[in-house]
Amino acid sequence: MTDLGELEKRKSRFGVFGELWFQVIIGTVIGIVLGHLAPSTGVAMKPFGDAFIKLIRMMIGPIIFVTVVHGIAGMNDMRSVGRVALKSLVYFEFITILALIFGLVAVDLWRPGAGMNIDPTLLDTASIKSYVATAHDQSVSGYLMDIIPHTFVGALTEGHVLQVLFISVLFGIAIASIGERAKPVISVIESASQGLFRIIGYIMYFAPIGAFGAIAFTVGQFGTASLLSLGELIIEFFLVCALFTLVVFGTVAHWCGVSLWRLLTYLWDEIVVVAATTSTETVLPRLIQKMRKAGCEESVVGFVVPAGYSFNLDGTCLYLTTVAVFLAQATNTHLTFWHELGLIAVLLLTSKGAAGIAGAAFVVLAATLNTTGTIPVASIALILGIHRILAEGLTFVNLIGNALATIVIAKWEDKLDRKTLAAMLGNRRLRREHAIADPQTTIAA
Repeated sequence: MTDLGELEKRKSRFGVFGELWFQVIIGTVIGIVLGHLAPSTGVAMKPFGDAFIKLIRMMIGPIIFVTVVHGIAGMNDMRSVGRVALKSLVYFEFITILALIFGLVAVDLWRPGAGMNIDPTLLDTASIKSYVATAHDQSVSGYLMDIIPHTFVGALTEGHVLQVLFISVLFGIAIASIGERAKPVISVIESASQGLFRIIGYIMYFAPIGAFGAIAFTVGQFGTASLLSLGELIIEFFLVCALFTLVVFGTVAHWCGVSLWRLLTYLWDEIVVVAATTSTETVLPRLIQKMRKAGCEESVVGFVVPAGYSFNLDGTCLYLTTVAVFLAQATNTHLTFWHELGLIAVLLLTSKGAAGIAGAAFVVLAATLNTTGTIPVASIALILGIHRILAEGLTFVNLIGNALATIVIAKWEDKLDRKTLAAMLGNRRLRREHAIADPQTTIAA
């Protein structure tokens, strides 16, 4: 039985109290109360959140490896691997550009930073030195070189998603080229996959504790004062995330025959966990499982989901454009049309470096401002206190974006079980089509 099966069994025994999302919300609420009433104690709860995230990250490398290898080894046509990769990258870039433009237009119209009149030279930048230093170390050549691990096993132990994906694709192609003699290896990999997902099931039982620790630390460390002073930016960003989800993702979902509402309901457990921990990595293994369960072929899921965690960061792109222009407004830095166009061009490159770095979006923001040289880098100290709050919005969008990307590429490659998709996520039109095509099957409306 997979971890999803274990969780379903728990739900049937305890009703709503057995629901993962309900338990995570309870943990989150307790964490907020503790962080507010006893800030020092709340800060001390940080290890609970860190431990849960580390447990999940411990499993990401092996799970991506077995999923990708098993999926590629099962392909009859190796050219399809290249097609999936190319189509994925084309789709990722298209949606990334939309996200950057969407965020830029929204912050230009709302202007949440106008009138703040902040002098960046008077800001305390001691707290952001580590982020700026990391940003200085980032470069295009360095990013590309980091895709190649120092050793084959090192990719699995260090937890860099792109490195794991790189060796997994190579090994999968090699195994597939061997043919019949590789069947014992494929059988072992399949068995290992079942065991690894079972471990994920065990780890997810601790999600409420992880959520409690993460949110207690956030509230205890930064308090509520920063939320009030920068409340307009928080409201604007969350509305932008909601609009982008409804307008852009809603359109993509409709094209795929998917109900956006049913997709959000299907991924509700993962949405709550991501919001509480502000990390999409915590649900990567479960997202792989759920997209396979929704009818997407394993070979597509195994490539698109891990690759999307590096190349399809739509929420991060919304964050980067919104915050960058907000800081320009707050510091009275005038941005021309060409400045903003240059900002988008730089972000198309720097946003790809947001994977595998602690405080990723914050580091990429510092790297972007440093590259453009227009907006004062020191101004990012303004949003340090609310970064984790903003991360709740961006991680949600990243999660939904990668789920939809998997469906899009599976449909594009004709590797989508449309009957399963219609039953689980289909909109009314798609469910009606399959009900007519197969009158013996009753599909719930």
